[in-house]
Amino acid sequence: MMRIGILVAGHVPDEMVPQYGDYGDIFGRFLADEALTFKVYPVVDGVFPESLDEADGWLITGSKHGVYEPHSWIGPLEALVRQIDEARRPLVGVCFGHQLVAQALGGRVEKFSGGWIAGPVRYRRDDLGEHHDMLAWHQDQVVEKPPAAEVVGTAEDCRYAVMRYGDHILTFQAHPEFTPEFIADLKVLRSGLLPEPVARNVELSGKIADQAERAEEIRRHFLAR
Repeated sequence: MMRIGILVAGHVPDEMVPQYGDYGDIFGRFLADEALTFKVYPVVDGVFPESLDEADGWLITGSKHGVYEPHSWIGPLEALVRQIDEARRPLVGVCFGHQLVAQALGGRVEKFSGGWIAGPVRYRRDDLGEHHDMLAWHQDQVVEKPPAAEVVGTAEDCRYAVMRYGDHILTFQAHPEFTPEFIADLKVLRSGLLPEPVARNVELSGKIADQAERAEEIRRHFLAR
């Protein structure tokens, strides 16, 4: 049994928790497999593992925060990423996690000049030789990739959308764990946040392909180590 530590960098809005749970619950359902177990560490609240040996692999969730903001927990999380990288433990980063890994390993993140990207986005995966859709919800992006990063996925408005670091780190700018129902409820809750064209794109979320393939890709990434 492989132990996955979920490093929770932000919380699901309180109004949505009764239906969906927090991000630890969402990823536990998304990656559910008899070969994996999960333990949640709410690093956003200052709760960190005491040792890398507490898990065999790690995952960093999304967050409403920016990786460049002066929160007391971001520096320690970057340090943890560097420890995981040095130990070549498997790590997955999603949205904020994608950006945090990039920043920790020498890249740069800032607000995208084109504004918000939300709803279904088509990504070209050079490593898989295919295109696929994922749901996105972000304003920040990686604008300079770390030296060790290999860009394996891009989108029209997101140059560094999916990156690999050796065979042990895989990160996504989008949210493979989001369901159309979750992002539709988030849009309602955040009414007025998104420009109208972006809000209309979110309404197309129900037409995206099943995200089971991305879940399987992440499970394979963990279990291959």
